[in-house]
Formats: sequence, structure tokens, C-alpha cells
Amino acid sequence: MEGGGQRRMEAESSSSSAASSRVDPPARSRDLGEEENKVEENDDEVTGDEEATDDGFVPSQLFPLKDQLEKDKEDESLRRWKEKLLGHVDEHLNGQIEPEVIFHSIGVISEGCSDVITFLPVAENQSRVLFTLKEGSKYHFKLSFSVKHNIVSGLTYSNIVWKRGLKVDQSKEMLGTFAPQCDPYEHLLEEETTPSGVLARGIYSAKLKFEDDDKKCHLELDYSFEIKKR
Repeated sequence: MEGGGQRRMEAESSSSSAASSRVDPPARSRDLGEEENKVEENDDEVTGDEEATDDGFVPSQLFPLKDQLEKDKEDESLRRWKEKLLGHVDEHLNGQIEPEVIFHSIGVISEGCSDVITFLPVAENQSRVLFTLKEGSKYHFKLSFSVKHNIVSGLTYSNIVWKRGLKVDQSKEMLGTFAPQCDPYEHLLEEETTPSGVLARGIYSAKLKFEDDDKKCHLELDYSFEIKKR
């Protein structure tokens, strides 16, 4: 019994130690200085309990990124770390807390075809059929966007496709976490393939949506595209 009690005490102690060593993801602009120290202290203590899960995830409180850059300026190593993480964006910050993602264009890249670039927002008098592809074609969406004011965490996109009112495809992808920077980001989405066959040809309607960890929608685009015979 003594051996069993000792093992239980050791297991409880180990479990408590593992729980105390959990590292919060540094995706959001909370306190960058504290975040760096926390990562350094726990770098060698990662356990299996630290795997992130989506269930019950609650985003942490946001802080103005400008305040974070101003904090601890006398610490040279910390200043360099922040500069490496965020670049030189302090002159573009105004103290706003909420991040803003501005989409400049969406393009379709397909081998054997000219790139089709649509500037955003789509003009009211522009055709909603943004592109035409041949059946069985491989293609990518190419995005151009800017991030302002703060770090945007967990930016994801979802794309739902309908034909004649029936949902025929749905996809979702995590793009990642992006800090403000002077130049726009360019991002290629995963490769997709258009369907083939007589029934696959025609015009499709779709909805493209971009959200962050806070479920804030940064872009919702209703569009159409056409698949033609090869």
C-alpha cells in the first residue's frame, strides 16, 4: 500500500507540474515582453498535455500594439525581439486595439491560362462571374491583403459552392496569424481541381468568407464562376 500511495503522490505531482508549464499561444498582442519570457522559461518543459484544441477556446484580451512596442524600450534585447517579430510598423499604428484586414484583390492561378485578378471590393456594375475554367483544371486562389492596427490571430477562410441551388462543395483552411506590416501580404490557397463531365459544366455560385479567432468577419464575397468543356 505504501508503494501504491507513493506512486499516486508522484503522479499527482507530475500532473501538477505539467499543468503549470502550459504556454499560452503568442498569437495575440497581449504583453509581448511577458510572452517572450514565458516561452524561454518553458522551452524545455513541453508535455503532451499542451496540445491545442479548438473546443472551448476563448481568445485572450487584446492590447493596443502601439503600447506593446513602447513598453520596455530600455531593454535592448526585448526591443530587437519585438522588431524581429513585427518589423518597423510603429509609425503606422494609432493605438487602435482591433485588427483590421483589408483585402485588395483575389486572383485565380491556373496552368495554361492567363491569371485572372479581381480587385476588391467588386464594382457594382461588374459581372459576378469572376472567372472561367475548363473542366478538370487545377487552380489556386491568390490573395492580396493588408493587416492594420494589431495582430490578427487565426485568420481562416471558408468557401461554399452551389449549383442550381444545391451545395456541391465546401472547404475551409487556416491561413495563419499575421502582424501589421507596410507591404501587403500575398497568399496562395490550397490547390483545387474543377470537376469533369457533362454534368459538371455550367455556372456555379459561391460564398467566400474570412474570419479570425474572434469570429470577426473581414470579408464576405458572393461570386460566380463557370466551368467549360476542355
